Amino acid sequence: MSAPPPIKAMILAAGRGERMRPLTDHMPKPLLPVRGKALIDWHAQALARAGFKELVINTAWLGEQISRHFDLQPSIDGHKPLSISYSHEGRDFGGALETAGGIARALPLLGDIFWVLAGDVFVPGFEFSQETVSRFVAGGKLAHLWLVPNPAHNPRGDFGLGADGLALNLPAGASAPRFTYSTIGLYRRAFFDALPFGNPEGLKVPLAPLLRAAMDNRQVSAELYAGAWADVGTPARLDELNATTITTP
Repeated sequence: MSAPPPIKAMILAAGRGERMRPLTDHMPKPLLPVRGKALIDWHAQALARAGFKELVINTAWLGEQISRHFDLQPSIDGHKPLSISYSHEGRDFGGALETAGGIARALPLLGDIFWVLAGDVFVPGFEFSQETVSRFVAGGKLAHLWLVPNPAHNPRGDFGLGADGLALNLPAGASAPRFTYSTIGLYRRAFFDALPFGNPEGLKVPLAPLLRAAMDNRQVSAELYAGAWADVGTPARLDELNATTITTP
């Protein structure tokens, strides 16, 4: 039996980037340069190298810059050009729809299973693989998350991780450790069944409550990622990244 075709990936790029001002006053945060290339290009190139070349990108603040950025790139690392579809939340609704609302809006552009990752995190060594997708398909969960050790700006973490590989909705004061959601995950379309398909009304819906509800129903698996990861949330963090070097693909 032949392997299934690679699935699509959604890169979240609709945020205003308030904490990054004034850098984001005239440029969307995913286009800020990190070690010689736009932050979003690290994701796009990693996905392309792994064979995932169909992307969906949601936009709002200065979204036309993101589409123009990719229009000017004939190929990725010398390989076949990416196939990119856009969900223009700013054009359609006047602003970003938050994470779950944005994903729900883009569902008509995605398949039954898809990657989701934020366009404002730096994770140069992460490997997107079809083998990982196959394990997720076989496992039957609604979502699979990659968690990371807690950075200084999120010391209490987001979610726990059980010995059985399930993500846990632990209270902040729990004795078991909590980790930070890296913003990288695999999702099934069914995860968003509580929202109108395609989000035609432009509902603004955060993702965390949906994740916590699914965790309570034992429908979210997770694993810990120990590689380099950074939430590029402030100018100081961006400066720190650009002042250090690491080995990257």
